[in-house]
Amino acid sequence: MKHNLFTEIDAKSIQDNVFQLIDKEWMLVTSGNKEKFNGMTASWGGLGVLWNKPVSFVFVRPTRHTYEFMETSSHYSLSFFGQNCREILKLMGTKSGRDINKMKVEGLTTLFNENEVPFNAEARLVLICEKLYSSDIDKEKVLFPWIHKLYNGNDYHRMYIGEIKQVLSR
Repeated sequence: MKHNLFTEIDAKSIQDNVFQLIDKEWMLVTSGNKEKFNGMTASWGGLGVLWNKPVSFVFVRPTRHTYEFMETSSHYSLSFFGQNCREILKLMGTKSGRDINKMKVEGLTTLFNENEVPFNAEARLVLICEKLYSSDIDKEKVLFPWIHKLYNGNDYHRMYIGEIKQVLSR
């Protein structure tokens, strides 16, 4: 589905510094469908090549509301906004979709692609990904004790690897 706000580009044409995108700008990970969806801010993940495909990998804790959508949906989106949406991303990272309808937050407009994957109109870059793999972080295989300190209450992430199927750029 074409969206007038965006131009579709090839994943290998992304010129942004991935470390800046994810660590400094953050991203909104969104999954679900037109009837029900949720998103959350994330700053852990990456982009690369795996199994000869351009992929993203993201991490979602089982305690997050978005987790159930990631588990039941075949696709997810990563929306990157830039510094101008920092306050919205802070809200999306600290409030639960169980408590408020985060997808109706002022300043966010949800669009859907042809597979009903939700993403945000205000984003400057959107990656639509199809899940290829998921796996839990195994605390027994964590090699450094300082990493365990990032997991209060043993709330270890599930990692999702998704093939980047569509890239939308402003």
